Amino acid sequence: MGTILVTGGTGTLGRPVCERLRADGHEVRVLSRHSLPYAVDLRQGGSLLYRALDGVDAVVHCSNIRRGDRDAARVLIDATRRTAVPHLLYVSIVGVDRVPLDYFRTKYAVERMIQASGIGWTLLRTTQFHDLLLQLFQGLAKPPVMPLPKDLRAQPLEVTEAAARLAELAAGPPVGRVEDMGGPEIRTLPDLAGSYLRAAGRRRRLVEVPLPGGTYRGLRRGEHLAPERTVGRVTFDEFLTRRFSR
Repeated sequence: MGTILVTGGTGTLGRPVCERLRADGHEVRVLSRHSLPYAVDLRQGGSLLYRALDGVDAVVHCSNIRRGDRDAARVLIDATRRTAVPHLLYVSIVGVDRVPLDYFRTKYAVERMIQASGIGWTLLRTTQFHDLLLQLFQGLAKPPVMPLPKDLRAQPLEVTEAAARLAELAAGPPVGRVEDMGGPEIRTLPDLAGSYLRAAGRRRRLVEVPLPGGTYRGLRRGEHLAPERTVGRVTFDEFLTRRFSR
């Protein structure tokens, strides 16, 4: 078994990745801004980053810095190259090369940086996690009328399933871009929002609102979906049942 560094190892995805790697017998180093002993801000790097990378067999880059992802990736790539780490694995999002959303563009830019780095790399794109939809609906349900973008669909994926796939890939050699990973169902936002409201025991009137712009058009076309890769097993309803039965 090897030594694997997980950036963003205390986050929504990074935490279950670390848990799965440990369960598989790997030594895991967690790199996060507030997690000792490797409390590193990737945008700044420094000697502690080099110490964290020393002797690792792979890096799983799960860190998600909304304002600074490119800078963080640049620092990580440079440090990974300098410490001769043989494998850098990055998790991205389905549609980052097709939907003109700023966040997607940043993820796509990081993909290209890693591919051009000269380091052995693996890239996995997934659809959105259940947790993201839950956060979205919780925010939209605050007023008595729940607005939803019109004619949009989603294909939510269970984060632990993505974590298991990443752990599997991290234990092997670099293989480039692997097949996308999508959730088991493609459903409309009102349908998914209805599931959330029932699970949460809330009542809201759903109103679909058309939005302007290229991002909205790309999402309406389903550019963020992976209909041929419905490999996830846990449905959104099953996720909600577990979440609200705690």
